[in-house]
Amino acid sequence: MGKIKVAVIGCGTIANSAHIPSYLANGQVEIKYFCDIIPERAQAAVEKYGCGIAVQDYRDILDDEEVTAVSVCTPNNVHADISIDFMRAGKHVLCEKPAARTYEEALKMQKVQHETGKILNIGVVNRFNDGVNKIKNIIDSGELGEIYHVYASFRAHRSIPGLGGAFTTKEIAGGGALIDWGVHFLDIVMYCCQDPKPLTVTGEAFSKLGRDMKNYVYTDMWAGPPQYDGTYDVEDSITGLIRTEGPVITVNGAWAQNIGENEMFIDFMGTKGGIRLMYGADFKLYTTKGGALFECTPKYISRDHFQNEIDAFVRCIQTGEKLPSHIDTVIITAQIMQALYDSSDQHQEIRVG
Repeated sequence: MGKIKVAVIGCGTIANSAHIPSYLANGQVEIKYFCDIIPERAQAAVEKYGCGIAVQDYRDILDDEEVTAVSVCTPNNVHADISIDFMRAGKHVLCEKPAARTYEEALKMQKVQHETGKILNIGVVNRFNDGVNKIKNIIDSGELGEIYHVYASFRAHRSIPGLGGAFTTKEIAGGGALIDWGVHFLDIVMYCCQDPKPLTVTGEAFSKLGRDMKNYVYTDMWAGPPQYDGTYDVEDSITGLIRTEGPVITVNGAWAQNIGENEMFIDFMGTKGGIRLMYGADFKLYTTKGGALFECTPKYISRDHFQNEIDAFVRCIQTGEKLPSHIDTVIITAQIMQALYDSSDQHQEIRVG
C-alpha cells in the first residue's frame, strides 16, 4: 500500500508549527497540497518543505481522488464549510479546534460526518498528551475517589492576541478567551472525567480591557501588532459553572486581567485525592498515605502531543478506529461553550441536559 496523500488547508502558525512537521515525520504520509487564500503562504510552504503543490482555493482539491485526508488549519469561521465540503468529497478530516464558531455549526459538521461516514476529528490535541493521559488513568483507576469538583483557570495578564484582527472579531473567531483558550481546558476536564453529560450552565463573559484599543497597554502581542481600525467584539474574560452528571466544573478565564500573574492550571478534586495539572507542564498528586499527607510529582516520558495526534489520525484512517477526538465526543465541549455564551447574553442559567 502506498503512502496516504494529504492536503493542508491553511498555512499559518498552527500548520507550520504542528500539522506539517508531524505529517513529514510520519513515514506513511505524503503531503500533496499546501492551500492558503494568500498564495505566497502556500508557495512558501512548498519551498520550505520541499514537497507538495501550492493551491489558493481548496475547492480545486476536492475532486482529486489521490487525496485521502486533509488538515483544516484555517480561521474558525470557515471550519464548518471546508470540513463539510471535504467529507462530501470523500475525504477524511482533521479540523483544528474549536470545531466551529457555534454549536449549531458543529452540529452541521457532525450531521455530515454521520451521512458520509468519513472521519471527522477535532484538534483537541491534549487528548493525545502523555501527561493528560496519565491523569485520566489515575482518575479511571479510582485512586482519587469520586471527582466531585474540577476548577479550570486560564488567566493571563493583558495577553489579548492580535488586537483588532481575526482573534478579536466575533464574526471570524466566534468568541474570545473561552473559544480560544478555554476550549482546551474544558476539553481536558471532559476527557479526564469520561465526558460527562452537561446538565446546566451559567456564565458571564466580559469585554472590558480590550474595548478601548488605542489605550490598551500590553507587553507583547503574539498574533501580530494591533489593527486599530479593526474590530474588538469578543470577551477578554469569562467565568462560569457547569453542572454535569459527573463533577461540577468551574472555569475562570482571561486573555487579559489586571492581575500580573499567569494562572494556567486545572484542579481535579476527589474524595481520596486531588491533582493539579499545570497546563502544558507537569502535574502534582495530593493524597494521604499511612496516616500522613502525601504529595508527589510523577516523572514520565512526554512525547510531542501534536505528533501523537497526527500519528493517531493516520492510524484511524487505516484501521477505522474511533479516536477520543471524534466529533461525536468533542461536540459536548462545543455545546458547553455555546451555553456559557448564551447564559452570559441572557444573564440566566441555561439547561442543556
